[in-house]
Amino acid sequence: MPRQPMTCQFDLFSAPQRGKTAGTPQWPELPEETRHALTVLIVRLFVDHAKCGHASQQKEAGHDA
Repeated sequence: MPRQPMTCQFDLFSAPQRGKTAGTPQWPELPEETRHALTVLIVRLFVDHAKCGHASQQKEAGHDA
């Protein structure tokens, strides 16, 4: 059975491929307030993720006692 086509996801970690992804601005091209807002959101994402992992480790440790 043939596979269904999947939605494409941007590759955030490879070198930019000019012309392949039209309409995706580079970081320096974004307005300063947009870069600031994105930085705040990314930091919040990392902190929330770290808190979630820490909470689940504590919960697991509690089950061992």
